[in-house]
Amino acid sequence: MLTLVKVISLDLMKPEMSLLVFTDLDGTLLSHNGYSWDAARPALKRIADIDAGIVLASSKTGPEMSTLREDMGLQHWPAIVENGAGLLEPYATAVFNASPYAQLRADLMKLPANIRDCFWGFGDMDLTEIRSRTGLSHADAQRAQQRAFSEPGVWLGTTDQKDEFLYHLAKFGIAAREGGRFLTLSFGQTKADQMALITSRFGPRHTIALGDAPNDIEMLEAADVGVIIANPHKSPLPLLKGETAGRITRTTHEGPKGWNEAVLAQLERLEL
Repeated sequence: MLTLVKVISLDLMKPEMSLLVFTDLDGTLLSHNGYSWDAARPALKRIADIDAGIVLASSKTGPEMSTLREDMGLQHWPAIVENGAGLLEPYATAVFNASPYAQLRADLMKLPANIRDCFWGFGDMDLTEIRSRTGLSHADAQRAQQRAFSEPGVWLGTTDQKDEFLYHLAKFGIAAREGGRFLTLSFGQTKADQMALITSRFGPRHTIALGDAPNDIEMLEAADVGVIIANPHKSPLPLLKGETAGRITRTTHEGPKGWNEAVLAQLERLEL
């Protein structure tokens, strides 16, 4: 008699991941001034207790993210770096490919001087100015300079000049996105693009995304639940499509305090 033996893949025997949380950093999980996440510790611990995952998503570089991720005990999760232009794999300390950044800087220098001079990027600043504009320590400012994909900076010109700047950038396939502090240039990938790849890899039952800036909008819209964190230091985000459906909410409290309250409320709602 022929006996059929069914082989079950070990991957299929793994328990389904309940939740992946995708979160912006500055002004969201980190306070606008001081970069502290102390107020979010209760929700961070709760997420760890239920074996859910946290994916940091920021304009920060790989070296910046690696240090912060380890400090938060999240080094075993991937992180989205440089506004979605790159992905930092678990336990990696950097993204070892700086060619997109070199190309971006080269293209930037091809713009008309009167328009180019209105944008002051990290590549144009020394460490002292980066520290002054960000409040970062000397070591963190050095990590912020180690860019692989994108160029954050400040806009010094008029609105009309900015429109012309964006027009010229588009010829090179360069997009510009407003973040919590800077206008960041890249070749177009977003946090939501990397979010889709990570979600496909881990297959969570639920996804939550939290952010406070225009460069978080696609990520907020793509998640099962989106949370806009209040940030009184800048203009609020416009009404998003997901808000009318009740899928995206807004916090009253800012930064990590609002983050903590929102995450704990969603965990209770999802019975996790």
